[in-house]
Amino acid sequence: KASLLFFSLQTFEKLLIANRGEIACRVIKTCKKMGIKTVAIHSDVDANAVHVKMADEAVCVGPAPTSKSYLNMDAIMEVIKKTRAQAVHPGYGFLSENKEFARRLAAEGVTFIGPDTHAIQAMGDKIESKLLAKNAKVNTIPGFDGVVKDADEAVRIAREIGYPVMIKASAGGGGKGMRIAWDDEETREGFRFSSQEAASSFGDDRLLIEKFIDNPRHIEIQVLADKHGNALWLNERECSIQRRNQKVVEEAPSTFLDSETRRAMGEQAVALAKAVKYSSAGTVEFLVDSSKNFYFLEMNTRLQVEHPVTECITGLDLVQEMIRVAKGYPLRHKQADIPINGWAVECRVYAEDPYKSFGLPSIGKLSQYQEPLHVPSVRVDSGIEQGSDISIYYDPMISKLITYGSNRAEALRRMEEALDNYVIRGVTHNISLLREVIIHPRFVQGDISTKFLPEVYPDGFKGHQLTDHERRELLATAACLYVAEQLRSQRFLGTPRIPIAKSKRNSWELSVHLGDGIYPVAVSKDGSSFSVEVDGMKLNVTSEWNLALPLLSVTIDGTQRTVQRLSRDASGKTSIQFLGTVYKLQVLTKAAAELSKYMPEKAAEDTSSILRSPMPGAVVAVSVKPGDMVSEGQEICVIEAMKMQNSMIAAKTGKVKAVHCKAGDTVGEGDLLVELE
Repeated sequence: KASLLFFSLQTFEKLLIANRGEIACRVIKTCKKMGIKTVAIHSDVDANAVHVKMADEAVCVGPAPTSKSYLNMDAIMEVIKKTRAQAVHPGYGFLSENKEFARRLAAEGVTFIGPDTHAIQAMGDKIESKLLAKNAKVNTIPGFDGVVKDADEAVRIAREIGYPVMIKASAGGGGKGMRIAWDDEETREGFRFSSQEAASSFGDDRLLIEKFIDNPRHIEIQVLADKHGNALWLNERECSIQRRNQKVVEEAPSTFLDSETRRAMGEQAVALAKAVKYSSAGTVEFLVDSSKNFYFLEMNTRLQVEHPVTECITGLDLVQEMIRVAKGYPLRHKQADIPINGWAVECRVYAEDPYKSFGLPSIGKLSQYQEPLHVPSVRVDSGIEQGSDISIYYDPMISKLITYGSNRAEALRRMEEALDNYVIRGVTHNISLLREVIIHPRFVQGDISTKFLPEVYPDGFKGHQLTDHERRELLATAACLYVAEQLRSQRFLGTPRIPIAKSKRNSWELSVHLGDGIYPVAVSKDGSSFSVEVDGMKLNVTSEWNLALPLLSVTIDGTQRTVQRLSRDASGKTSIQFLGTVYKLQVLTKAAAELSKYMPEKAAEDTSSILRSPMPGAVVAVSVKPGDMVSEGQEICVIEAMKMQNSMIAAKTGKVKAVHCKAGDTVGEGDLLVELE
């Protein structure tokens, strides 16, 4: 107790977290460990959020839209005065890299847990940061060091640098306001979209253009600096698996770097931190080409989403270090003390549909939620619980799932097990994609680049492709679940009902429908296990068959599989999550299967002449009206969801029959937007 009191006196008594979700919870955990009281802020829709329950105090700062709540500086400053918080941790996103917020806190004598305003300003402006990096002898990408005025100038600069080019928001981050252009037309379109996205996400529409490096890896260096001129690099994080410029899987260390390259990158990152008199935790992002040349991309003057993998391999608590540095303490470690112990992998679990461009947002209530914390060496950073809502207003992240191992193979094996044991119901999630990535031969060998997803899945992600052996395992599991259900329904309070017909049935002839195939499956009960015949091959299937549990551990011929049965109905249709992917099957008795061929099929809707919203969001612009002629691929409207703008295009050439939405409307997934004749 005395040491805790001593510690709290040494830093701050009360700290406000200007954020929400998992990062707010993450900061609160460290504050509790350090004996610091916490204040949470929340919007009205977040009133029952986990971070609100975890904090010692919580105050509402406005309605759901971020501009009126989590970005509402006046309201947040008011809460700081009211609660007498001595320090503010901004987390990541929102106001974490906002120099105006840091300046206002300083004026009130409140400590901002992050770097000084000049470092935020210098590094937050991508144009200024590039010049500073050049002066600090950091390798930079060839490009135009200035603000691009208009689309014509963008085209002229792009031609000078040489295609392909990257157009990005000067104040940006998180993949917002970034476009790749391969020709003049794409440059004009990219300029328009990027400036709109930048204005709505950051309130700053300035853009810059630089050479786009083909097949790069995205590797970043974690730095930690104090106010006494000391700075360390805490090794690298490999963040090359991305979709739409946002990271999906991260790991530390990287399979690609040797110790010389690692040191060179670390030293350049520290040189840059010292050049801007940086203090706190920060990240210097590099693009690394196939020959291990590395180029400075940007510096993030905040805690990164993927900081847990660095904590796993170094043993440091980065939030604790940030709080200590902000109070004015010197660093406790020397560069030689920073180890690489083992290997850590992080998967970002999102509420999104991975089958639609690797992840379009999904909203809903988590009807059932269970984190795989029983798997060894697993860490889950989340800000939600069973019953939480994933709303249209905020980032659709469910959690960050981190596994640790003494080597990479062990960390990946644990990740596979953790993903299989993660129960998320009520929203669509990307576990199928994450699991496919981490078992993919290219990923396992470490042969990755930022183009990994489009290269491995050129036609989009289609889920796990079953081998013949795996297909038999799935068919056998589905058949055994059906039989276990039949047996359970014959029992009454643990004893068989009074038999009218002869009970004690031991064998079942079934027909299982999966994909385009119909497979005869024979199941016979043998004590507590089942013997199943599929494709003329016998499989032995054992399990507890506790059908009330969300997770079922099934052993098939000695191989253990964790499966989840997500749904079933009276017609034998069932959804089973197997090897990460959800498969739809139908299990019928042989007699029912014979009769089912007489059931009429419902005709599918002609989707080429209608445009439905692929996700929930807000309509930003509608560019057609009834009577207009549109050509295939032409933009019809723009929908913004979770702060990203998505262009909706016509699937065929035709005449617009009706428009069912207007700018400003809120639409749900599957809502009808436009009809063509």
